[in-house]
Amino acid sequence: MAAIDPLPRLLTGLALAGALLASGCASTPPPAETPTAVVVTDAAPALAAEDMAPTEQAPAPVVTADGIATAPLVAPAADPAPDGADADFDAIYGGAGTPGSDASAAAMHDPWEPMNRRVHAFNNAIDRTFMRPVARAYTKVLPQPVRTGVSNLFDNLAAPLAFGNLVLQGRPREAVETLGRFVVNTIGGIGGLFDPATKALKMHRHGADFGRTLARWGWRESRYLELPFLGPRTVRDAVGAVGDISMAPMTYVEHDRTRLSLEALWLVDVRSGLLSLDDLRDTAPDEYVLTRDAWLARRRYLVEADRSERDEGNEALPAYLLEGMPEDKPEAPAQPKP
Repeated sequence: MAAIDPLPRLLTGLALAGALLASGCASTPPPAETPTAVVVTDAAPALAAEDMAPTEQAPAPVVTADGIATAPLVAPAADPAPDGADADFDAIYGGAGTPGSDASAAAMHDPWEPMNRRVHAFNNAIDRTFMRPVARAYTKVLPQPVRTGVSNLFDNLAAPLAFGNLVLQGRPREAVETLGRFVVNTIGGIGGLFDPATKALKMHRHGADFGRTLARWGWRESRYLELPFLGPRTVRDAVGAVGDISMAPMTYVEHDRTRLSLEALWLVDVRSGLLSLDDLRDTAPDEYVLTRDAWLARRRYLVEADRSERDEGNEALPAYLLEGMPEDKPEAPAQPKP
Protein backbone atom coordinates (compact mmCIF):
# COMPACT_ATOMS: atom_id res chain seq x y z
CA MET A 1 0.00 0.00 0.00
CA ALA A 2 1.37 3.32 -0.97
CA ALA A 3 2.20 5.72 1.87
CA ILE A 4 -0.10 8.73 2.30
CA ASP A 5 1.60 12.09 2.55
CA PRO A 6 0.48 13.77 5.83
CA LEU A 7 0.80 17.33 4.54
CA PRO A 8 -2.25 17.27 2.16
CA ARG A 9 -4.37 15.74 4.97
CA LEU A 10 -3.38 18.56 7.39
CA LEU A 11 -4.24 21.26 4.86
CA THR A 12 -7.62 19.65 4.15
CA GLY A 13 -8.51 19.58 7.89
CA LEU A 14 -7.63 23.22 8.42
CA ALA A 15 -9.80 24.26 5.46
CA LEU A 16 -12.79 22.27 6.80
CA ALA A 17 -12.43 23.83 10.30
CA GLY A 18 -12.28 27.34 8.85
CA ALA A 19 -15.51 26.73 6.90
CA LEU A 20 -17.36 25.57 10.03
CA LEU A 21 -16.23 28.62 12.05
CA ALA A 22 -17.33 30.97 9.29
CA SER A 23 -20.79 29.47 9.12
CA GLY A 24 -21.25 29.66 12.95
CA CYS A 25 -20.25 33.34 13.17
CA ALA A 26 -22.63 34.25 10.38
CA SER A 27 -25.62 32.70 12.19
CA THR A 28 -24.99 34.53 15.55
CA PRO A 29 -24.92 38.35 15.40
CA PRO A 30 -22.19 40.04 17.43
CA PRO A 31 -23.25 41.57 20.78
CA ALA A 32 -24.00 45.26 20.71
CA GLU A 33 -21.49 47.48 22.46
CA THR A 34 -22.63 49.89 25.12
CA PRO A 35 -22.45 53.37 23.62
CA THR A 36 -20.17 55.73 25.41
CA ALA A 37 -22.26 58.74 24.40
CA VAL A 38 -25.86 58.57 25.64
CA VAL A 39 -28.53 59.77 23.26
CA VAL A 40 -30.86 62.17 25.05
CA THR A 41 -34.22 63.33 23.78
CA ASP A 42 -35.97 66.49 24.97
CA ALA A 43 -35.99 65.10 28.53
CA ALA A 44 -33.73 66.33 31.34
CA PRO A 45 -30.00 66.43 30.46
CA ALA A 46 -28.08 63.27 31.28
CA LEU A 47 -25.60 63.24 34.11
CA ALA A 48 -22.11 62.52 32.85
CA ALA A 49 -20.10 59.91 34.70
CA GLU A 50 -17.22 62.27 35.37
CA ASP A 51 -19.53 64.82 37.02
CA MET A 52 -20.78 62.38 39.62
CA ALA A 53 -19.36 61.80 43.09
CA PRO A 54 -16.56 59.22 43.22
CA THR A 55 -18.67 56.83 45.32
CA GLU A 56 -21.69 56.97 43.01
CA GLN A 57 -22.17 54.82 39.91
CA ALA A 58 -23.67 55.99 36.67
CA PRO A 59 -27.23 54.67 36.17
CA ALA A 60 -27.68 51.98 33.56
CA PRO A 61 -29.10 53.23 30.23
CA VAL A 62 -32.70 52.37 29.43
CA VAL A 63 -33.37 50.95 25.96
CA THR A 64 -36.66 52.08 24.46
CA ALA A 65 -38.78 50.24 21.89
CA ASP A 66 -37.01 52.08 19.05
CA GLY A 67 -33.68 50.68 20.18
CA ILE A 68 -32.38 54.05 21.41
CA ALA A 69 -30.57 54.04 24.70
CA THR A 70 -31.53 56.95 26.97
CA ALA A 71 -30.36 57.90 30.44
CA PRO A 72 -32.92 57.64 33.25
CA LEU A 73 -33.98 60.82 34.96
CA VAL A 74 -31.90 61.56 38.06
CA ALA A 75 -33.41 63.55 40.94
CA PRO A 76 -31.47 66.74 41.68
CA ALA A 77 -29.19 66.55 44.70
CA ALA A 78 -30.48 68.13 47.88
CA ASP A 79 -28.95 71.35 49.10
CA PRO A 80 -26.10 70.82 51.53
CA ALA A 81 -26.95 71.17 55.18
CA PRO A 82 -26.13 74.60 56.65
CA ASP A 83 -23.03 74.88 58.73
CA GLY A 84 -23.06 75.43 62.47
CA ALA A 85 -23.05 79.23 62.30
CA ASP A 86 -26.01 79.36 59.93
CA ALA A 87 -27.94 76.87 62.05
CA ASP A 88 -27.33 78.92 65.20
CA PHE A 89 -28.39 82.12 63.44
CA ASP A 90 -31.60 80.48 62.18
CA ALA A 91 -32.35 79.10 65.62
CA ILE A 92 -32.04 82.53 67.26
CA TYR A 93 -33.43 84.87 64.63
CA GLY A 94 -35.49 82.48 62.51
CA GLY A 95 -34.79 81.15 59.06
CA ALA A 96 -36.14 79.01 56.28
CA GLY A 97 -35.09 75.84 58.04
CA THR A 98 -36.47 76.75 61.46
CA PRO A 99 -39.91 75.29 62.25
CA GLY A 100 -42.41 78.08 62.65
CA SER A 101 -39.85 80.73 61.79
CA ASP A 102 -42.29 82.53 59.52
CA ALA A 103 -44.52 83.13 62.53
CA SER A 104 -42.39 82.51 65.59
CA ALA A 105 -43.86 82.29 69.04
CA ALA A 106 -42.18 85.54 70.08
CA ALA A 107 -43.57 87.43 67.08
CA MET A 108 -47.04 86.02 67.74
CA HIS A 109 -46.98 87.58 71.22
CA ASP A 110 -45.73 90.97 69.98
CA PRO A 111 -48.67 92.51 68.09
CA TRP A 112 -47.63 95.98 69.27
CA GLU A 113 -44.13 95.77 67.80
CA PRO A 114 -44.08 99.22 66.11
CA MET A 115 -44.98 100.93 69.39
CA ASN A 116 -42.64 98.69 71.38
CA ARG A 117 -39.76 99.50 69.05
CA ARG A 118 -40.23 103.23 69.60
CA VAL A 119 -40.30 102.77 73.37
CA HIS A 120 -37.25 100.50 73.13
CA ALA A 121 -35.34 103.17 71.18
CA PHE A 122 -36.23 105.72 73.88
CA ASN A 123 -35.10 103.38 76.66
CA ASN A 124 -31.85 102.64 74.81
CA ALA A 125 -31.15 106.36 74.47
CA ILE A 126 -31.62 106.83 78.23
CA ASP A 127 -29.50 103.76 78.95
CA ARG A 128 -26.56 104.76 76.73
CA THR A 129 -26.65 108.36 77.87
CA PHE A 130 -27.03 107.87 81.59
CA MET A 131 -27.43 104.36 83.03
CA ARG A 132 -24.55 102.62 81.27
CA PRO A 133 -21.92 105.27 82.13
CA VAL A 134 -23.11 105.37 85.76
CA ALA A 135 -23.00 101.57 86.02
CA ARG A 136 -19.47 101.48 84.57
CA ALA A 137 -18.32 104.15 87.02
CA TYR A 138 -19.98 102.19 89.83
CA THR A 139 -17.99 99.05 88.99
CA LYS A 140 -14.74 101.00 88.72
CA VAL A 141 -15.11 102.97 91.95
CA LEU A 142 -16.43 100.21 94.23
CA PRO A 143 -14.50 96.95 94.62
CA GLN A 144 -16.18 93.64 93.99
CA PRO A 145 -16.74 92.71 97.69
CA VAL A 146 -18.60 95.97 98.29
CA ARG A 147 -20.78 95.46 95.20
CA THR A 148 -21.49 91.91 96.30
CA GLY A 149 -22.65 93.22 99.68
CA VAL A 150 -24.98 95.71 97.97
CA SER A 151 -26.47 92.94 95.81
CA ASN A 152 -26.94 90.75 98.89
CA LEU A 153 -28.70 93.60 100.67
CA PHE A 154 -31.29 94.11 97.94
CA ASP A 155 -31.69 90.37 97.50
CA ASN A 156 -32.52 90.11 101.20
CA LEU A 157 -34.97 93.02 100.98
CA ALA A 158 -36.78 91.17 98.17
CA ALA A 159 -37.21 88.02 100.29
CA PRO A 160 -40.53 89.11 101.91
CA LEU A 161 -41.95 89.80 98.45
CA ALA A 162 -40.85 86.38 97.26
CA PHE A 163 -42.25 84.77 100.40
CA GLY A 164 -45.69 86.32 99.85
CA ASN A 165 -45.83 85.19 96.23
CA LEU A 166 -44.67 81.68 97.08
CA VAL A 167 -47.50 81.42 99.57
CA LEU A 168 -49.97 82.64 96.94
CA GLN A 169 -48.58 80.07 94.50
CA GLY A 170 -49.22 77.26 96.97
CA ARG A 171 -45.56 76.33 97.46
CA PRO A 172 -45.10 76.08 101.23
CA ARG A 173 -41.70 74.36 101.22
CA GLU A 174 -40.10 77.12 99.11
CA ALA A 175 -41.91 79.80 101.14
CA VAL A 176 -40.56 78.45 104.44
CA GLU A 177 -37.03 78.23 103.04
CA THR A 178 -37.26 81.81 101.74
CA LEU A 179 -38.45 83.07 105.11
CA GLY A 180 -35.62 81.16 106.80
CA ARG A 181 -33.10 82.78 104.46
CA PHE A 182 -34.46 86.22 105.34
CA VAL A 183 -34.17 85.62 109.08
CA VAL A 184 -30.67 84.10 108.85
CA ASN A 185 -29.26 86.78 106.55
CA THR A 186 -30.90 89.65 108.45
CA ILE A 187 -29.50 88.52 111.79
CA GLY A 188 -26.30 86.71 110.88
CA GLY A 189 -25.57 88.63 107.69
CA ILE A 190 -25.74 92.15 109.21
CA GLY A 191 -28.99 93.15 107.56
CA GLY A 192 -28.29 91.10 104.46
CA LEU A 193 -24.86 92.43 103.50
CA PHE A 194 -23.57 88.87 103.79
CA ASP A 195 -25.21 85.61 102.73
CA PRO A 196 -24.54 82.94 105.39
CA ALA A 197 -27.82 81.22 104.46
CA THR A 198 -26.31 80.14 101.14
CA LYS A 199 -22.67 79.66 102.08
CA ALA A 200 -23.08 78.05 105.50
CA LEU A 201 -26.56 76.50 105.49
CA LYS A 202 -26.88 75.73 101.76
CA MET A 203 -30.36 77.26 101.62
CA HIS A 204 -31.61 77.89 98.11
CA ARG A 205 -32.76 81.27 96.89
CA HIS A 206 -36.27 81.18 95.40
CA GLY A 207 -37.23 84.22 93.37
CA ALA A 208 -40.93 84.93 92.86
CA ASP A 209 -43.06 87.86 91.76
CA PHE A 210 -46.74 88.52 91.25
CA GLY A 211 -46.44 88.15 87.46
CA ARG A 212 -45.28 84.57 87.97
CA THR A 213 -48.06 84.10 90.52
CA LEU A 214 -50.62 85.13 87.88
CA ALA A 215 -49.03 82.61 85.52
CA ARG A 216 -49.35 79.98 88.23
CA TRP A 217 -53.05 80.81 88.48
CA GLY A 218 -53.54 80.25 84.73
CA TRP A 219 -52.41 83.42 82.89
CA ARG A 220 -49.50 81.63 81.25
CA GLU A 221 -49.06 83.61 78.02
CA SER A 222 -49.34 87.34 77.53
CA ARG A 223 -48.55 90.02 74.99
CA TYR A 224 -45.09 91.56 75.02
CA LEU A 225 -45.00 95.15 76.21
CA GLU A 226 -42.05 97.51 76.71
CA LEU A 227 -42.64 100.35 79.13
CA PRO A 228 -40.72 103.65 79.29
CA PHE A 229 -37.92 103.53 81.90
CA LEU A 230 -39.06 100.07 83.10
CA GLY A 231 -37.98 98.09 80.04
CA PRO A 232 -39.27 94.70 78.84
CA ARG A 233 -42.50 93.40 80.30
CA THR A 234 -45.63 91.57 79.30
CA VAL A 235 -49.16 92.73 80.04
CA ARG A 236 -49.33 90.06 82.74
CA ASP A 237 -46.03 91.17 84.30
CA ALA A 238 -47.06 94.84 84.13
CA VAL A 239 -50.22 94.00 86.08
CA GLY A 240 -48.14 91.91 88.46
CA ALA A 241 -45.77 94.83 89.07
CA VAL A 242 -48.64 96.75 90.66
CA GLY A 243 -49.08 93.94 93.17
CA ASP A 244 -45.33 93.74 93.79
CA ILE A 245 -45.14 97.42 94.65
CA SER A 246 -47.71 96.97 97.38
CA MET A 247 -45.59 94.21 99.00
CA ALA A 248 -42.09 95.63 98.39
CA PRO A 249 -40.34 96.58 101.67
CA MET A 250 -38.79 99.74 100.20
CA THR A 251 -42.28 101.08 99.54
CA TYR A 252 -42.81 101.42 103.29
CA VAL A 253 -39.73 103.59 103.88
CA GLU A 254 -41.37 106.85 104.93
CA HIS A 255 -38.34 109.09 104.48
CA ASP A 256 -38.53 110.13 100.83
CA ARG A 257 -34.83 110.85 100.34
CA THR A 258 -33.82 107.53 101.86
CA ARG A 259 -36.35 105.62 99.77
CA LEU A 260 -35.30 107.33 96.53
CA SER A 261 -31.63 106.78 97.33
CA LEU A 262 -32.22 103.07 97.92
CA GLU A 263 -34.21 102.75 94.70
CA ALA A 264 -31.51 104.58 92.70
CA LEU A 265 -28.77 102.39 94.18
CA TRP A 266 -30.83 99.29 93.37
CA LEU A 267 -31.22 100.38 89.73
CA VAL A 268 -27.48 100.98 89.40
CA ASP A 269 -26.71 97.62 91.00
CA VAL A 270 -29.04 95.81 88.60
CA ARG A 271 -27.61 97.67 85.59
CA SER A 272 -24.02 96.88 86.62
CA GLY A 273 -24.88 93.20 86.63
CA LEU A 274 -25.88 93.45 82.95
CA LEU A 275 -22.73 95.15 81.68
CA SER A 276 -21.35 91.86 80.39
CA LEU A 277 -24.26 91.67 77.94
CA ASP A 278 -23.57 95.03 76.31
CA ASP A 279 -21.23 93.63 73.66
CA LEU A 280 -23.84 91.05 72.67
CA ARG A 281 -26.52 93.72 72.41
CA ASP A 282 -24.33 96.12 70.45
CA THR A 283 -23.35 93.50 67.85
CA ALA A 284 -26.81 91.93 67.44
CA PRO A 285 -28.36 92.24 63.95
CA ASP A 286 -31.59 93.37 65.62
CA GLU A 287 -31.09 94.39 69.23
CA TYR A 288 -34.82 94.78 69.84
CA VAL A 289 -35.52 91.19 68.72
CA LEU A 290 -32.65 89.91 70.87
CA THR A 291 -33.94 91.71 73.96
CA ARG A 292 -37.55 90.67 73.41
CA ASP A 293 -36.80 87.01 72.73
CA ALA A 294 -34.35 86.73 75.63
CA TRP A 295 -36.85 88.29 78.02
CA LEU A 296 -39.73 86.06 76.90
CA ALA A 297 -37.52 82.95 77.00
CA ARG A 298 -36.40 83.73 80.54
CA ARG A 299 -39.94 84.38 81.77
CA ARG A 300 -41.23 81.17 80.17
CA TYR A 301 -38.39 79.24 81.79
CA LEU A 302 -39.22 80.65 85.23
CA VAL A 303 -42.95 80.04 84.80
CA GLU A 304 -42.36 76.43 83.75
CA ALA A 305 -39.99 75.96 86.71
CA ASP A 306 -42.74 77.22 89.03
CA ARG A 307 -45.27 74.81 87.51
CA SER A 308 -42.94 71.81 87.65
CA GLU A 309 -42.88 71.94 91.47
CA ARG A 310 -39.27 70.77 91.33
CA ASP A 311 -37.76 74.19 91.94
CA GLU A 312 -34.23 73.87 93.26
CA GLY A 313 -33.62 77.58 93.53
CA ASN A 314 -32.34 80.17 91.12
CA GLU A 315 -28.85 78.69 91.37
CA ALA A 316 -30.07 75.90 89.05
CA LEU A 317 -30.81 78.34 86.22
CA PRO A 318 -28.38 78.93 83.36
CA ALA A 319 -26.23 82.03 83.86
CA TYR A 320 -28.00 84.02 81.15
CA LEU A 321 -31.38 83.42 82.83
CA LEU A 322 -30.41 84.44 86.34
CA GLU A 323 -31.83 87.54 87.99
CA GLY A 324 -28.32 89.04 87.92
CA MET A 325 -25.02 87.98 86.45
CA PRO A 326 -22.78 85.81 88.66
CA GLU A 327 -19.98 87.36 90.60
CA ASP A 328 -16.62 87.89 89.00
CA LYS A 329 -14.39 85.04 89.99
CA PRO A 330 -10.64 85.60 90.41
CA GLU A 331 -8.55 84.01 87.75
CA ALA A 332 -6.53 80.97 88.73
CA PRO A 333 -2.83 81.71 89.05
CA ALA A 334 -0.77 80.64 86.11
CA GLN A 335 1.08 77.40 86.60
CA PRO A 336 4.89 77.71 86.20
CA LYS A 337 6.27 76.02 83.17
CA PRO A 338 8.56 73.05 83.87
